[in-house]
Amino acid sequence: MIEIHPLSPDRQADFMAFFDGEAFSDNPRWAFCYCQCFYEDHRVVNWKARTAGENRDCAARRIATGRMQGYLAYREGRVVGWCNAAPRPLLHALDDEPPLQSPPEELARTGTIVCFLVAPSQRGQGIAKALLDAACDGLREQGMARVEANPRTDLASAADNHFGPLKLYLAAGFEQLRDDGDGSVWVGKDLGR
Repeated sequence: MIEIHPLSPDRQADFMAFFDGEAFSDNPRWAFCYCQCFYEDHRVVNWKARTAGENRDCAARRIATGRMQGYLAYREGRVVGWCNAAPRPLLHALDDEPPLQSPPEELARTGTIVCFLVAPSQRGQGIAKALLDAACDGLREQGMARVEANPRTDLASAADNHFGPLKLYLAAGFEQLRDDGDGSVWVGKDLGR
């Protein structure tokens, strides 16, 4: 059975154990990220120069202060998946990204899903779907009116699905809103009340 829990300071050790361990066992070149990429303003931070230690420290600080959000999937008491889902204003890497809806002031009520990570040994078992459902519910509970994501359409490996598979979003009622012409699309869904 899968249990989903929101990231919180008391779950920081579980998050770190997952990221330090199995999370990137099949994609070690991304292990340095600790899911910090979208929280950083890339106009200010030289992302390519960041180290794993710096990102791990940033993740710890953000988790402790509630400035990093997402959901952890557990099986038998162990983290087997992660979904980075947060109100868009927390995700500074998207500050220059044109809004998908008008008026732009609605961005404050928009949640964005930027990353999925499922342990290689646990893929294909519905964990990403459970994480997506929890993310949408959690963002709705925070007062978000919409949720958006930016999946890739040209996939060469499982790592390319780190934004979440397009078919997962479409099956959950998201609609395609924009094709960026670079192998990625933006999808969105009204969260309703």
